[in-house]
Amino acid sequence: MTITAESKFVELIRSWLVSLPHDLKIAFDARDDENLPRPAREIATGVVIYMLSPKDAMGTATSTGNDLVVSYADDAVLLRLALQKALDKGEDQQAFRDRFPELFEDLEENLKLCKSVMGDLMTWLESKVPTLASQPYKGKKVAVYIDNDEAREQLFEDGLVFRTDYPVDEKTIGDKLKRAATVIDVMKRRRADELRAKGTKAS
Repeated sequence: MTITAESKFVELIRSWLVSLPHDLKIAFDARDDENLPRPAREIATGVVIYMLSPKDAMGTATSTGNDLVVSYADDAVLLRLALQKALDKGEDQQAFRDRFPELFEDLEENLKLCKSVMGDLMTWLESKVPTLASQPYKGKKVAVYIDNDEAREQLFEDGLVFRTDYPVDEKTIGDKLKRAATVIDVMKRRRADELRAKGTKAS
């Protein structure tokens, strides 16, 4: 990894962390866009659910400030991987992408940069995308959060809580993210926790 690639990656992740609440709203917009194909809306709903679901103990009182800030990095990257997959082709998909250039402009190039720095951690996140539309949330399937008005509203309310309580902005991120290793180390721990929960070991 070159110094230039690392500095670009760090700056990219910093910007993605700060914009995550806004990006979550874009995923909600994709869920609610009836012009989009059903599979695209299900992936968008699935990534919303992933972000709102409890994951691990990261961010507890025993975590450092760095961990708390960076623990959202996998959400930021996975959201983009999911929306890239959901909206990869088609006129309606392109029309949606055109509405949000702040997220989709240079997305492919930015994800390639992440891959070059993150290596197999990126592969780990990419492997989650096909499972997003099948994960349950509060005992309900993804489809319910598209088709049922009450469930749709509940998910939206949970999203508002996330956005309100989200602890990262330009001020809080401060100097907590200066090196790629800060992101990579936290993601490795999260992956290891996930593998342990499934009864397997990280390589």
